[in-house]
Amino acid sequence: MSIRHAVLPAQVKRILLIKLRHHGDMLLTTPVINTLRQRYPESEIDVLLYKETEAILRYHPAISVIHAIDRSWKKQGIRYQLKQELALLKQIRSRHFDLVINLADQWRSAAISLLSGAPVRIGFGYQKRRSFIWRKAHTSLVSTANHGKLHTVEQNLSILAPLNIEITDSRASMHYCADDEASRQRLLAERGVTGDYIVIQPTSRWTYKCWDDAKMAQLLDALQPQGLTLILTAGPDKKERDMIAHIQSLCHNPQVISLAGELTLTQLAALIDRARLFIGVDSAPMHMAAALHTPCVALFGPTKLHHWRPWSDNSTVIWAGDFAELPRPDAIDTRTRQRYLDAIPVETVLDAARDYLAEAK
Repeated sequence: MSIRHAVLPAQVKRILLIKLRHHGDMLLTTPVINTLRQRYPESEIDVLLYKETEAILRYHPAISVIHAIDRSWKKQGIRYQLKQELALLKQIRSRHFDLVINLADQWRSAAISLLSGAPVRIGFGYQKRRSFIWRKAHTSLVSTANHGKLHTVEQNLSILAPLNIEITDSRASMHYCADDEASRQRLLAERGVTGDYIVIQPTSRWTYKCWDDAKMAQLLDALQPQGLTLILTAGPDKKERDMIAHIQSLCHNPQVISLAGELTLTQLAALIDRARLFIGVDSAPMHMAAALHTPCVALFGPTKLHHWRPWSDNSTVIWAGDFAELPRPDAIDTRTRQRYLDAIPVETVLDAARDYLAEAK
């Protein structure tokens, strides 16, 4: 399906980018946003996302307006939800977009694309969306035939093909504000941290993406001779905070502190940005470390590594599949309590960490 409208910089006053997924997914849209800013420097770029992921893009300098869908609307009844949906659509139509880029695969995103009134609406030609309605919602559809071979960043950037934009820089980016940096300094001062530190994120919302608590504690102890403060981070969920407490109970390194559940996402970004090293599992903070170009040791299990590895040359991936047989990613029961990363030896992670710390001296 070919694009029906010529798109020139002078004609594009406002652009809407749609992505309705998790925090890490949102961060990996930033190469598209950055490329659009470079190609259309005078345009206003808006983003439509889920409200809970807004912090990831809150301080991005290229974004004019963030439009948010609150998934709690439906909990307040169909009438309330409909009112909010209509208000959102009215807000979007009032922006008079010239170009909509729909990176999402939901029917809702297609409907919003169509009803936005934008003359140019680009989406992906998903196999599961082979219908007249999906085609009608977009003026151009980009093939996903080779997506299985591409990183998520590369998949996202491929949607720009109908615009004939040259991709000169595909780096992701994460931004935070001066208040976040001030909070970082205050929190570390309160805990007596004055020197360099390592940020370690052992937790994920999914247990199967986590490493063994005892092995993590062994790693913390083995890092003690480096003389650095080790800062454990996690989300505010009780399960994650309990996991951090258990890890702390197993280790003997006095240089370990916890900020689990105490940081906003942008405060966490400020913390990671100043770290000597980030060590963590497949999670949004891992993608943040990559976007901030902080040296990163990432532990992966049965997820699609080629899609979700850290998008940075300053990273090392340690895959559990190199040490044990893993199930296919699509066959994983995300509710399982099994930790497939347990096959990863402590010494392998420690060696990778030491290599980065030696380089930084």
